[in-house]
Amino acid sequence: MTSNNQKSQLESDCCAVDEKVNHEEHSHDSGHDHDHSISKEESLLRFFAPAIFSFVVMTIGLGFDHIFPQNWFQGWIRFGWYLVAYLPVGLPVLKEAWGSILKGDIFSEFLLMGIATVGAFAIGEYPEGVAVMLFYSVGEVFQAMAVTRAKTNIKTLLDQRPAEVTILEGNSAKTIKAATAKIGDIIQLKAGEKLGLDGELLSEKASFNTSALTGESKPDSKEKGAEVLAGMVNLNTVSQVKVTTAYTDSKLSRILELVQNATAQKAPTELFIRKFAKIYTPIVVYLAIGICFLPFLFVDSYEFSDWLYRALIFLVISCPCGLVISIPLGYFGGIGAASKHGILFKGSNFLDSITEIKNVVMDKTGTMTEGVFDVQEVHLRPEFEQSKILDLVNALESKSTHPISTAIKKHVGEIDSSIVLENVEEVAGHGLKAQIDRKELLVGNFKLLDKYSIPYSIDPSGIVFTLVAIAYDGKFAGYLTIADSIKSDAQHTIAQLKSMGVGITMLSGDKSNVVKFVADKLGIPNAFGDLLPEDKVQKVKEIKAQTGTVAFVGDGVNDAPVVAISDVGIAMGGLGSDATIETADVVIQDDRPSKIPIAISIGKKTKKIVWQNIGFAFGIKLLVLILGALGIATMWAAVFADVGVALLAILNAIRIQRMKFG
Repeated sequence: MTSNNQKSQLESDCCAVDEKVNHEEHSHDSGHDHDHSISKEESLLRFFAPAIFSFVVMTIGLGFDHIFPQNWFQGWIRFGWYLVAYLPVGLPVLKEAWGSILKGDIFSEFLLMGIATVGAFAIGEYPEGVAVMLFYSVGEVFQAMAVTRAKTNIKTLLDQRPAEVTILEGNSAKTIKAATAKIGDIIQLKAGEKLGLDGELLSEKASFNTSALTGESKPDSKEKGAEVLAGMVNLNTVSQVKVTTAYTDSKLSRILELVQNATAQKAPTELFIRKFAKIYTPIVVYLAIGICFLPFLFVDSYEFSDWLYRALIFLVISCPCGLVISIPLGYFGGIGAASKHGILFKGSNFLDSITEIKNVVMDKTGTMTEGVFDVQEVHLRPEFEQSKILDLVNALESKSTHPISTAIKKHVGEIDSSIVLENVEEVAGHGLKAQIDRKELLVGNFKLLDKYSIPYSIDPSGIVFTLVAIAYDGKFAGYLTIADSIKSDAQHTIAQLKSMGVGITMLSGDKSNVVKFVADKLGIPNAFGDLLPEDKVQKVKEIKAQTGTVAFVGDGVNDAPVVAISDVGIAMGGLGSDATIETADVVIQDDRPSKIPIAISIGKKTKKIVWQNIGFAFGIKLLVLILGALGIATMWAAVFADVGVALLAILNAIRIQRMKFG
């Protein structure tokens, strides 16, 4: 294996090369500064140089042995020749083996390869000793490159910020490093340029391509005052954006950190393989010792060198490095493939968990519907002045972040600043309460009126719209009807989930008849409305008890209790909320429910590839182990069983990033 220092430097140089290609300047998480003057060819040559040297010297030696034999090429000269070929690739591994022993990790893969190759020299099999270490080292360099490329692909995929931005100072434009821009700076963004930092749009209107963040190429129109995020591409006219967040604190930075750290949360399969390798390696060492010495007790014509050779082959074959590296790389590939589709898994364990989901429980508003409400009708009793009541309702709803408050503001207009509200209180699951001129104002659902014993003369269950009930000064003042539209891909999502055999339930705090209306349109078999947060928790517990694992899909903030008890918490629209990113296990960046079945498909494909690698590696190794113990397999077969299997497993692991889902 390449040494840890070599691997770290390899990652640094590979990333330097990739970043040079992308004309970006930032540091890799290995902590090494990037030398942008290093070309890709120079970087690869540096790390393959020892292997190239060993290969050339070994090939010449084999020529002296078999093609044009030389009388002088024998004894100590032959030994020295192959030793020169061995040292460039073998010495780093032997150093790692010794370092591992000093740290208490005696039975490492370095020790396996060290014993096998030194043993080959001891019995005079010099070329095979060199070949085993040579191909092992080459394989490890390729593995390091594969891991580095997987990390770089994810970073390149997400970190779409430009290195420089243009800011306005007075009437002049100035180009500066994006990382040095300060909060409050005004960025001038030309058509086709990417935004470098999060900010607030100052221009009246602008259209952005958000595909770098969400995986969706559909233009997103923004109006003055809207939040715009680093990585978005300005499509049309020159726009101005006021920086609101430091470069390192942008949502893109948080998401990038989230995805790059995702493999810290290990999947059960990955944890098992790591534990297995720690037990497996000492076992195969003892078995190799047994293969070497035990036949002396049972075989008449015992040849020590013959059985030692078999034991050495056994050691080479049994090296677990291919499994140990290809499995985490498989999960890394799954995380990268999901990121490409605007889906963020906060750990490889969730890639595993989502494949076991039997039920998807979803919120209604903002999940299956757009969450963009419009006031349809205003029904106020004659004794109340409509404009006054609507102004009061608008002022109180401005204290809420619920989408309904936005609809009311859009309908009523600007908030009357002369209205002074006192003792504003949010009644969980019901609505808002406040005092104005010593009179009580209630705005919420009809359960809020029931709670405060306000009589009303209508039957809310007969109206298939979201209702906002209003009570003022202890009297029922009337209600507003508000409608939300179903998302364009919602029906397709439900059909896909059904085809996967996943149960679907909708839970909402909205009116039962509204929830049922939406559920019927989408074909959702189970739907429950008029639920408080604690009611949702109870329903999810019931579903888990009856039919097994549950994924909950919601906003990740208001439904935090439900997310906490679900097996996988999926948050919609993670770009809009820092809290959403913190709360959920999986974040769907672009708010599209059709990403739910895609996330499940990616999880299943990742798990399939991981188990393919496990089965393939164990199968080949077991076969060659048996052949080696019987004296049929050679050291060359052992090299294939170790390095060849490892490389094939790695190629299989990284192919998921090239697959198409959805």
